[in-house]
Amino acid sequence: MTLANTILIKNGVIITLGENPKVLYNHSVLIEGERVKKIGETKTFTDKYDKVLDAHGKVVMPGFINAHMHFYSTLVRGLGKANPSNNFNEVLENLWWRLDKKLDADTNYYSALIMAISAIKHGTTTLIDHHASPFAAKGSLNLIAKAVKETGLRASLCYEVSDRDGEKIAQEGLEENTEFIKQCQKNNDEQLKGLFGLHASFTINDKTLEKASQLGNDLNTGFHVHVAEAESDEDYNVKNFGMRVVERLDKFGILGNNSIAAHCVHVNDNEIDILAKNGTVVVHNPQSNLNNAVGIADIIKLQEKGILVGLGTDAMTVKMLEELRVALWAQHIRNQNPTCGFMEVANTLLNNNRIIANKYWNIPLGTIEEGAAADIVLIDYYAPTPLDGNTYLGHIIFGISQAAVDTTIANGKVLMENKILKIDVNEEEASAKAQELTVKLWERF
Repeated sequence: MTLANTILIKNGVIITLGENPKVLYNHSVLIEGERVKKIGETKTFTDKYDKVLDAHGKVVMPGFINAHMHFYSTLVRGLGKANPSNNFNEVLENLWWRLDKKLDADTNYYSALIMAISAIKHGTTTLIDHHASPFAAKGSLNLIAKAVKETGLRASLCYEVSDRDGEKIAQEGLEENTEFIKQCQKNNDEQLKGLFGLHASFTINDKTLEKASQLGNDLNTGFHVHVAEAESDEDYNVKNFGMRVVERLDKFGILGNNSIAAHCVHVNDNEIDILAKNGTVVVHNPQSNLNNAVGIADIIKLQEKGILVGLGTDAMTVKMLEELRVALWAQHIRNQNPTCGFMEVANTLLNNNRIIANKYWNIPLGTIEEGAAADIVLIDYYAPTPLDGNTYLGHIIFGISQAAVDTTIANGKVLMENKILKIDVNEEEASAKAQELTVKLWERF
């Protein structure tokens, strides 16, 4: 019997991750439609299938999840026009806030398309993005959604509301979030979800923050906001509002079980307690924090206080295992201790991002188990030391992280096989178009 719309993955070493992670040998994974249908001993799969993937010499893992991303930063690679910056606020003023003002519909779309292709190549199948294009806000999330759909990935999108470009632009950001979230809720599309985006509390006045809170909470959605990324965020809020960042966000009802607080490098003990009390997710972005010299978040303390801490990249990369390694080295430096934080760091990507994603998606992500999403990657890897339930984390961080992704599957569709893209997008043509647009973007910059 031939089972239609099925993919069988055989001969690989399966690392299931999930709530009860296992390392399975001599097992196969059967995909039917968009979900994992069965995991069992290879000898039990005797039917004929639409497609059979031989994973010999490979590990089979869930697709990776990026919990904080900025697609729009793609076209900044190689840009040398920004003045040197001495602190984080100057980085924003000299580079990012100059760039986002010059983005248009085409650059919004192609920046997302190029980064989505890169995500496929690195086995990242789900991304939680945070977008800004203040003079091209209207419809921007639908353009990013178009790129996500065309590449076959999953993404949660939001628009970055800010008062830095005036009240009219802030209102357009509020409307863009509202319209996109309503659209996602109506369509109930398992590829696309929406959160209510806010830049950071130091660029949002009370009036706008109150509007955002009302709109987002009326929609019963969470918020996605940068929190205490630099000390200057805290200083501004204390000086202008008489309270620290988390205290102010709490006052306006922005925190909660479905909200994401990105960074949290400079939160104090009281703020940590407030985040924990509200069940707010914190997403750590170590490479970005190191690059901007803002510090290293104390993710060990955050987790000790019961906060769910995930891992994002802030657009520095879409290669999640690279970010994971940097997160570990950063905790060692922060604590001046070369053995601290191994499990706390490993959990951010390999367990907590799954829990975070499953707040928003209705189909289980981040695990290979029956009924879960068929988001699976095959990575070239011959284990040189025992690979089992006791050692797999060490293999992932120190070995698998250095190996090549061979095949990426999302929603039960093969997006890349044998390192060749299988999507209906020509990477070379897309990159050439992006380069053409970038030349014009940089001229405007």
